[in-house]
Amino acid sequence: MDVTNKEWAPGGDTLRDLAEVLTAPPQVLPQRLSGLLAPLVAHTAVVVLVADAAGGQREGAGAASFVDGVSFLALDDLRRMLRPGRTRRGGVPTATGSVDALQVLSTNGALLVLAEPGDERNDEAVLQLWNIVALRVQELADAAPPDYLQRARATSSVRMEALTELADEYSTTLESVLAVLRSASLDDRAARQTATRIAAEGMVHLRTASDRVRTFTEEPVTTAFERLRDDLRPLVRYRDIDVQFVEPPVDGRALPSEIAHGARAVVRGSILALVDRHDVSRVRVQWDCDGTNLLINVRDDGPGDLSDESVQLRLVRQRVLALNGRLSFQATPGWGTEMSVAMPLDPPTALSAAPTAWDLGRREADVLGLLISGQRNREIAANLGISENTVKFHVAKIFRKLGVSSRAEATALVLAQRTVAQR
Repeated sequence: MDVTNKEWAPGGDTLRDLAEVLTAPPQVLPQRLSGLLAPLVAHTAVVVLVADAAGGQREGAGAASFVDGVSFLALDDLRRMLRPGRTRRGGVPTATGSVDALQVLSTNGALLVLAEPGDERNDEAVLQLWNIVALRVQELADAAPPDYLQRARATSSVRMEALTELADEYSTTLESVLAVLRSASLDDRAARQTATRIAAEGMVHLRTASDRVRTFTEEPVTTAFERLRDDLRPLVRYRDIDVQFVEPPVDGRALPSEIAHGARAVVRGSILALVDRHDVSRVRVQWDCDGTNLLINVRDDGPGDLSDESVQLRLVRQRVLALNGRLSFQATPGWGTEMSVAMPLDPPTALSAAPTAWDLGRREADVLGLLISGQRNREIAANLGISENTVKFHVAKIFRKLGVSSRAEATALVLAQRTVAQR
């Protein structure tokens, strides 16, 4: 992948490669992006951190030592150090040491990192191309098609990854405290003072890091609702329809990013189905949260002839199902239609029934159910009373039977099967 630099001269090849990146499935975007940028800036690996329906999607391609060695929190540090629309060069901390990298932050806040970059003459060109790609990722998230929402719910593993990093840091802090208390070179008072200082510093760091994880992967319900109002403003500005908003509680639970995107898309789709009807003059939109679900209510004053089978609302129903939600309609002729949606804030934690074609044994089904809930091998082993090596054996067999190669793919497949069953 390490390619010799040349001066950038945009032409047919560049535009063709850019088009391939913009139309690429999310899972291969880093590879396509690396191919697009390699003639401009030589590099050995690429890592991206974008804010999409999964919250913070971290993907990479190239040298595994860099892609796997740079943590989510380190990437978030880089993102915070840069101003949108700027680039910088400098060291990036990884598991094997600092690596020189080109760091690029798009105008919409998406981070691109190129490891061991070549000549810097084309850094500005890289920024402009990344701006285009990052905007496409954002547009896809905002449009929130059902299959994208389903994949986002399945691959929102950045939350688990970040929480695992926090657990590792917590363990390190405790080990440091214990080492101080056990030290023979310190008296009791000095040991207590040193241990207290380490513990206090560790707690401050962990709380700050935890807040950053929640900020990047979740959206306050009031912020999500305000964005919905902004989205709808241009849709109804020049139409004869009054959209009334009932604010969600300010202390409502924060929404996972895929739920926030999906909820806005559901309401937008519902409003779009109504705005051009001459018999609808008022729509009331309300969000609420019961602690485990986002509750959406949309009520109109039309003739009451809409249902979840209406062609205009088919895409709305598909989005709700993609997020394991529930949708119901109550139509009253002459009085209007009320649509109620409940979207679970947490992904499903149990496997209901695996298709017979998968040929899973009872224990394999148990392991898969815990795996799709985000549990690690050690947690699965503890829950099932088996060894971690046995869990690894079951996971390998499950992947082979499902025809997948990762936990995210397995989760997406299970959710897809569940959605089909709900239809």
